Amino acid sequence: MILLSSCLAGFNVRYDGGNARRPLAVKLLAVGAAITVCPEIMAGFDTPREPAEIQGGTGADVLAGRARVVTKSGADVTANYLMAARQVLAIAQKHQVTVAYLKQKSPACGSKVIYDGNFAGHRIAGRGVTTALLQQHEIRVFGDEELTKEHVAPFLSPAVVKLLDKHNLVE
Repeated sequence: MILLSSCLAGFNVRYDGGNARRPLAVKLLAVGAAITVCPEIMAGFDTPREPAEIQGGTGADVLAGRARVVTKSGADVTANYLMAARQVLAIAQKHQVTVAYLKQKSPACGSKVIYDGNFAGHRIAGRGVTTALLQQHEIRVFGDEELTKEHVAPFLSPAVVKLLDKHNLVE
């Protein structure tokens, strides 16, 4: 089973009230090859919501207690992000997820790049809180830019790949 950020499947859950819809994510969900999560919604935040960024490090640092997640107005929401990351991990384990495609740059879901915590649009190399926790539990996490048929195919059963091909269910 593949885990996807809900915004990639077209759900309007991003901080700005929008989504980051990717046709392949929608198709994987439709054929039962994927499930979706949104750590920020699971953390109890509304849509739209104030942006949040990690200050003092990356998601791994948040897990280790060396960094925190704060909103643009300065509210510490670290506990919410940690709770949501644990919930996502429990869902992933329940559904025997081995791979996830999550939204890049998010303080929860970023797999290679996150914002630097200054709310100025600058990015740094690093992972979000949920991504870091999933990777600690040997779940492979990729960014949304890698959500392509060629990249996903090795993680799908031959029957699902055939179904996607047969019905032209690819991007």
